[in-house]
Amino acid sequence: MTMAVPGSERFSSRPIDPATLAAQLPESLPIHTVTQEQIDALDPLTYEVIRHRLWSVTDEMGEALKRMSGSPIVTDANDFDFAVSDELGQEVQVGLYNTMLVGAVDLAIYWTLQHRATNPGIAEGDMFLTNDPWVGGGLHQNDAMVYQPVFWEGKLFGWTSAIAHQPDLGGVGLGSFSPAAQDVFSESLPTPPIKVVRDGVLQEDVADVWVRRSRVPMMIGLDLRAEIGSNTVGRDRLLAVIEQYGADTVKAVMKRMMSDAESRLRGKLTDLPDGRWRATGYQDQSHSGDRGLHKITVEMRKAGDHLTFDFTGTDPQSGVVNCTYAGMRGGVMLALLPILAGDIPWSAGGLMRCFDLVAEEGTINNASFPAAVGRGPIGPAWLTGNLVAECLSQMLDQAPELDAHVQSACCGTWDTAVIAGLDQRGAVPTPFLSILMDPMAGGYGAQPQADGMDTGGLFCIPMGRVPDVEMTEFLYPVLALWRREEPDSGGPGRRRGGVSASMAVTPHGTSFPIGLVLASNGKAVSQNNGLAGGYPGNTGVEYIARGSEVTTMLGAGQLPGDLSEIGGTAELQPCYGETYVAPGEVFTMFWQGGGGYGDPLTRAPEDVARDIREEKVTAAAAAQAYGVVVVDGTVDADATETRRRELRDARRARGTSEGTRETVDLTDARRLDDNLVAVGDRVACVHCATVLGAGAVGELDLVRYEGPVSDAGPQVVDNAGEYVDGAVHFRQYCCPGCFTAVSTAVVPVDHVDDVTRTSRVLADARS
Repeated sequence: MTMAVPGSERFSSRPIDPATLAAQLPESLPIHTVTQEQIDALDPLTYEVIRHRLWSVTDEMGEALKRMSGSPIVTDANDFDFAVSDELGQEVQVGLYNTMLVGAVDLAIYWTLQHRATNPGIAEGDMFLTNDPWVGGGLHQNDAMVYQPVFWEGKLFGWTSAIAHQPDLGGVGLGSFSPAAQDVFSESLPTPPIKVVRDGVLQEDVADVWVRRSRVPMMIGLDLRAEIGSNTVGRDRLLAVIEQYGADTVKAVMKRMMSDAESRLRGKLTDLPDGRWRATGYQDQSHSGDRGLHKITVEMRKAGDHLTFDFTGTDPQSGVVNCTYAGMRGGVMLALLPILAGDIPWSAGGLMRCFDLVAEEGTINNASFPAAVGRGPIGPAWLTGNLVAECLSQMLDQAPELDAHVQSACCGTWDTAVIAGLDQRGAVPTPFLSILMDPMAGGYGAQPQADGMDTGGLFCIPMGRVPDVEMTEFLYPVLALWRREEPDSGGPGRRRGGVSASMAVTPHGTSFPIGLVLASNGKAVSQNNGLAGGYPGNTGVEYIARGSEVTTMLGAGQLPGDLSEIGGTAELQPCYGETYVAPGEVFTMFWQGGGGYGDPLTRAPEDVARDIREEKVTAAAAAQAYGVVVVDGTVDADATETRRRELRDARRARGTSEGTRETVDLTDARRLDDNLVAVGDRVACVHCATVLGAGAVGELDLVRYEGPVSDAGPQVVDNAGEYVDGAVHFRQYCCPGCFTAVSTAVVPVDHVDDVTRTSRVLADARS
């Protein structure tokens, strides 16, 4: 654990009350605002027209950046975002790109208003640049934010901002990912807000300092100018709206957009039962050589129209699996926007008024400087989002009319692979560096009424795209051997999790080894959990085939389709590490699918048969996980009935249930999830009406089973010992009456279950 550096608290940003922030500003920086009477006086038509105009401003900013940027991270993966904010930095309209960044934009503006208003000052024609995740703006140092104040008649009217992930901003590791880092000094330098544009002119000295740190300075310089250009587009479009409708009217719309989003979310929360929900997840390995498991835990409390996310009990910061407060907040927004606010305009400044965050300093998702945070958004922030999504989905699952918003964990995490080397295909050999963006094709989590989308993308980037294989081969000296969907990678359930994919590349067009940096979680402990008894999706895995025969095969006109065909030695890769891929060797990645929803033994057999025909599920997995026997594409009804009875009998045999159990009339039952209902002050199984608990019980009366990870299905590789020292196993809770799975997970043996806590939540909800 790293210790906080004295004086670093200055570079720490937190939300601040708008009135308090406004009172702190110097007289030299007058701000434009409106009264509540002006907001209330808006007519509906004007409000909607201007609201949509502001939405179009962010869209145009996004298109401008994509047209100017030369980075596939921007042009293909859409790993960037934009915002239009009010005079104090509250986000009025955000883009539909990387939604985690929404949790950090306003923090950087708050900090800038507090620490830059006097020296060097905030003036018309200025733009600021930052990549300091403690200040905000981004979630790790690779997130570079350019933002500008917009003035009207001498008063600060609002802000525009553009953030994009940069391919490399220095540090020990390629792509600024340093798997062995123990503190931020081994990573890219965090830069607090500095003026990169003054009076409309790019400051060449600042730009030179910025690009000098990078291994790919031309690309970084181009992205910097692209972000400046997109901000210019945003300012011009915003000023055009002001000129047409008047500053007071536009500002009144901005304020009302946030208050409307807030009131709509509070209204939705008010209609839901109060209660507490918990979720706990793990990061396997924290840095190169580490073999530990590192916990993030959250308790979500809902009271009236307000949420509190309490992360007390999360493990201390360690290695590179840390994020700052901005990352934790971004993780919350990752889940809240699509799940709870999917039908509400994303005026984030209003939505964020509806929740509080409680977290201890110096922990994995609230790390103190100088912790290493290079893995922040795609490690601890992402896991934070998964856990918050699990809590939100459990809450919404009690309301049948909201089940379209309930979703199991999506692909769990982002598998990072940075490649770099020398491209010899041109007249002059040139260095190259890139992140393999193929894991953009992650599997989505299942929902109560729908299977997860297969290779549907990333939960946090609604408009994300997977790059063309041909474009990757064109840009970099690699040859793609395959990229394909992988059957059985989606978590089994009544609704199946979306499948993920794999890819394989070999150096092509270079005689030098290609450097490789790897950083990912979800190999020893699943990150893509199911809901309501649904199973987790697949665990991730990466190999390098050393001494392979791929060159000989390609020379003979043979294209390998599997690692087993290549020969050589398959070298399993750790979660975090630095290595190389030499010519004639093959690197393969197999990333994660989505979690399942509901007990797979309750899935319609015809749905399983269709999965087999579409190669989403293999026949062996259908029989093992779903208890469905398919012969020549057709369900064998008798064999399926027998097989499912065998699987339930196996659950019964491993349990300790004895005696006759009380049942209850379900006529007036209230839904809790796919398996549980509340009847008065009792909790019962919806499938067999068995009473599982009554009154303010401490635990539900469920049958607990613990066994080898292989019991989770073929999608979860039983090799946790290759990555961590702590034992990991399959754990399942079933109804003692019908042995339907209520909760299913792959967890460390010392994991404290949230099932027992869930019983208290249900008691709270009943009361």
